[in-house]
Amino acid sequence: MNLDDTDKKLLMLLQEDSKMTTKEVANQLNLSATAVYERIRKLEKNKVIKKYVALIDKELVNRDFVVLCHIKLTQHKKEYLQEFEKEILELQEVMDCFHVSGDFDYILKIGVANIKEYRSFIVNKLTVVKHIGSSHSAFVIGEVKSTTAVSII
Repeated sequence: MNLDDTDKKLLMLLQEDSKMTTKEVANQLNLSATAVYERIRKLEKNKVIKKYVALIDKELVNRDFVVLCHIKLTQHKKEYLQEFEKEILELQEVMDCFHVSGDFDYILKIGVANIKEYRSFIVNKLTVVKHIGSSHSAFVIGEVKSTTAVSII
């Protein structure tokens, strides 16, 4: 889908605050509320806007111990990849899972309360996932930049 400049500005505004009213967005874009409403519906229909979510403060819900876990599978068979990915989708501690190139096959972003909870996750959940050959964990010391916004302007 081709996005014009107004669509791009609209998407940036919604990424900043999706709870803005149509009227508030319209005022910022110098459009009518109806025009903004129609543009949003078109973007939703075309799956440019996938869904609306609330961003949670990890510290306030005791999930601010973040670990980047690098995973190497035993083999690169299609069925191994599919089984691994299916099992990872079921682990609530895994916030993000990326299939990557390089020395490892996947990078998991895991959010737990503390090192003790991470150990429990590794021992009781990750080690039972099929086809993992090895893993390497890196603990996040501080977040320099974290965003959900996709820059489109």
